[in-house]
Amino acid sequence: MTNEKMEPVTIDLRIVPDDLSSEAVLALLQFHLDEMHRWSPPESVHAMPAARLRQPDVTFFSAWDGDVLAGCGAIKHLSESHGELKSMRAAPEYRGRGVGKALLLRLLEEARARGYARVSLETGRPEPFHPAHGLYRAHGFVECAPFGDYVSDDFSICMTKEL
Repeated sequence: MTNEKMEPVTIDLRIVPDDLSSEAVLALLQFHLDEMHRWSPPESVHAMPAARLRQPDVTFFSAWDGDVLAGCGAIKHLSESHGELKSMRAAPEYRGRGVGKALLLRLLEEARARGYARVSLETGRPEPFHPAHGLYRAHGFVECAPFGDYVSDDFSICMTKEL
C-alpha cells in the first residue's frame, strides 16, 4: 500500500436543470439523506427529500460526466435578494474531483442571474462536513447567524456570501 496522492482527473461536466425524475438522481439524493441522518442529530437534518426539491421555489441541477451522474445541487428562493444552497452532493466516486466546485460556481451564477444580493447555506460543524466548509470558504462564504427557519445550535453552521 502506498501513500501516493492521486492526481486529479480532469472531467468535462455538463450541469443542467433537472426535474428529479431519473433513478440515478433519486439514488444520489437518497444517499445524501441517509448520510445526513447518519452524521446528524434528527433535529439538525435539513436536507430536502426529492418531493420538496421539486417545489417551485427550488431549482435543482444535476452534474453529468457523460452518462454518469457526478453530483447535484439546488438553490432555494428565500426572497428577492436572498437564495439558499441546498442538496450539494458529489457522487462518492467523484469526491475530490472538482464536482462540488463546479456545482457551486453554477449555483452562484444562477443566484447572480436572479439578482440576489447574497446566498446562504446551512451545514454541519463536525469533521464529515469539513470538506464542504473548505469549499465554501474558498469561494468567499463566511459564517453567519442563522437565517430563515434555522436556529442556533451546537451542530449546525450557517454561512453566507455577498454577491
